[in-house]
Amino acid sequence: MASSKKSVARETVARYRLRMKRTGLRLMQLWVPDARAPGFAKECRRQSLLIARDRADVRLLNELEGLQDDVEWTA
Repeated sequence: MASSKKSVARETVARYRLRMKRTGLRLMQLWVPDARAPGFAKECRRQSLLIARDRADVRLLNELEGLQDDVEWTA
């Protein structure tokens, strides 16, 4: 029975991907940092402090702050 469930799931995914292709979309998979990982927040803070130390990066920080208005944040 487990084999037939896998087969059905595989067929469902294949149909979905075909439908998406037909609408002009293409599958893209990305590896991104896991915000749930231990130490993630600490590392973000460390990198932010490094950037903040360099006054030449103030322009970059201002740009990034402006971009965050365009992002929808979800929990």
